[in-house]
Amino acid sequence: MIGKTYTTMLGGRELSIETGKLAKLVSGSVTLRYGDTMLLVTAQARDDKSTLDFLPLTVEFEERHYAVGKIPGSFHRREGRPGEKAILGARITDRQIRPLFPKTYRHETQVIITVISADGQNAPDVLGPVGASAALSLSDIPWAGPTACVRVGQIDGQYVINPTADQLKNSPMDLVVAGTKDAVMMVEAGAHNASEDDLVGAIEFAHAEMQGVISLIETMREEMGQEKFNFLEETDLTTDLVPELTEKAKAGGLKDALLTVKKKDRSARTKALRDEIIAGYEPDPDADGAKERITALKNAFNKVEKKELRRLILEDDMRADGRDSRTVRPIWIEARPLPRAHGSAIFTRGETQVLGVATLGTERDEILVDDLSAEKNDKFMLHYNFPPYSTGEVKRMGGQSRREIGHGNLAKRAIRAVLPSFEEFPYVIRIVGEVLESNGSSSMATVCAGVLALMDAGVPIKAPVAGVAMGLVMEGDKYRVLTDILGLEDALGDMDFKVCGTAEGVTALQMDIKVGGITPQIMREALAQARDGRLHILGKMAEVLAAPRPELSPTAPRIISLKINPELIGKVIGPGGKQIRELEAMGAQITVEEDGTVRVFSAESASAEAVRDRIMSITREARAGEEFDGTVVKTTPFGAFINLYPGQDGMLHISQMSEERVNAVEDVMNVGDKLRVKIVAVDDRGKIDLIRPELEGKIAPREARPPRSGGGDRGGRPPRRD
Repeated sequence: MIGKTYTTMLGGRELSIETGKLAKLVSGSVTLRYGDTMLLVTAQARDDKSTLDFLPLTVEFEERHYAVGKIPGSFHRREGRPGEKAILGARITDRQIRPLFPKTYRHETQVIITVISADGQNAPDVLGPVGASAALSLSDIPWAGPTACVRVGQIDGQYVINPTADQLKNSPMDLVVAGTKDAVMMVEAGAHNASEDDLVGAIEFAHAEMQGVISLIETMREEMGQEKFNFLEETDLTTDLVPELTEKAKAGGLKDALLTVKKKDRSARTKALRDEIIAGYEPDPDADGAKERITALKNAFNKVEKKELRRLILEDDMRADGRDSRTVRPIWIEARPLPRAHGSAIFTRGETQVLGVATLGTERDEILVDDLSAEKNDKFMLHYNFPPYSTGEVKRMGGQSRREIGHGNLAKRAIRAVLPSFEEFPYVIRIVGEVLESNGSSSMATVCAGVLALMDAGVPIKAPVAGVAMGLVMEGDKYRVLTDILGLEDALGDMDFKVCGTAEGVTALQMDIKVGGITPQIMREALAQARDGRLHILGKMAEVLAAPRPELSPTAPRIISLKINPELIGKVIGPGGKQIRELEAMGAQITVEEDGTVRVFSAESASAEAVRDRIMSITREARAGEEFDGTVVKTTPFGAFINLYPGQDGMLHISQMSEERVNAVEDVMNVGDKLRVKIVAVDDRGKIDLIRPELEGKIAPREARPPRSGGGDRGGRPPRRD
């Protein structure tokens, strides 16, 4: 038999995991199927240990366009760099599995998730972590799983596991939860002002529902799993040095150094103390073996530093910058620092500073999303930039990192919930968060700066949104939740829990756990404390901008929307696009939709209004009874064509020109003459019959006049009246 398949029910649908059939040379390999969505997931580690002092784990999420029967749209017609959805899918998996590797494990490890079939309803992003958990559990790689991952929606007030794409459109909540058998490991969510109780309830529901998947993977591991290979845990040579270094550091003033308020000053003081202590052990850095010994001493000192900071937080409620666990750092805000941007703001919280910039554009600026989902255009973009100078470092600059994409997506989720609909505010919106200083919570500062920039631009958002990052220090049963964490507290702590929302509820959150998991009680406490911090920040924002400015920014372009008869779209476009090019030459961009919606976009109100008036004139629909001061534009043997308004002519028949017989049109009027005319009728083809209004009632309408008998009719002219 080739391969073995294991199945369980999840969210009312069958989940199957097969192993032993595909990619058999890799350490761990599974094929996962849910509906018609299928993933091939592999896990492999190098035999030799890396020289790096951190876990060299990479997770790749590969989307194959053949999975949905598409040929890639790139120039070479093959898949290129991973798109945003793929990167976010890889991050979800990475954040779930990374904390469960042994702390001293240093073998380069790679997990590759390949989407080989996608049905458009069952999203592969939450299936990838399940496949990774199964592949790692079956492999010989040391890993403390299994884990599982599910999505939770809310339909008609009820929680739903792994809602389909159609169901998710009607869900006010999109929550992704990963966990082990005993605890939650990772949470990511977007919501429309969800309450804290609803979110905790959804997390608990998800954790209970994923237990069947975890049990299934445990069964697979027992029946098909390999023995884990040995790695050198004893290579951590710093443990024995910690007690001795602790005493020396305390005697040298470690506590005072750690409680230095400024980041650079604190770093300088602790480094000076570390170097002084290390010099006592290794006075000659060039001696044989000194380099390795110094590295071990530095690692040991870092552990001492971390341990002391955690002790100060747990025992004394004292943090590195002098705050207690619930206090938000000082905030200052400046609105509209950039004179030409459509909207801008600087948001500074402690030593974290972000310049938020909002730019408004037309539908031509929307971004095409070309992934395995149905092709769509996104009218809202948020780009988070994290240059090396923000942390006082020098690094090579390239494209956007996965971290930047992930942080930008979190801020985007938080703000999207309060944006007006495109029908209400027909602009494409781009926010850029330029991180100028970073000492923790830069993604949350981006949310605040981005919202302030939108309000500065005059975008009618539903409510202001703020974000705050929460931390956790836990030792056994004792723990303390921290509000508005520093970068140092993120590194030494056990949790990074980012919460965004309005005064009414949560719009986005992201939680990463570095320990085995946390309880619902800790989550409730963290969410309640985050709400207090969020309301404080919203209050500070309101002191500068309490609501969107009543008028659109003077530098922002103007968009005027109007509705025309869809049958008249051709008039706006003109033959070969001639008419629309002439309109855009007046200083505007124009978009025309199939339903007759026309949007005129211009940097100047006057230009937009002039183009609008011209379009209204071109598409004006004439009605019987209307009178016009027209101009003769053409004469024929049977009448004259009169231009009523731009793009619209009517026919004044020779019989409607005078009470007397008219032998030739030119006897009465010539091209260029001005005259008053009235519409008699408009037929189903849009053809217009005219009459001179002063003759109405004095001559018979054309349709009421009997045809002339015999010959002599000139050009179809009716007979002369007696």
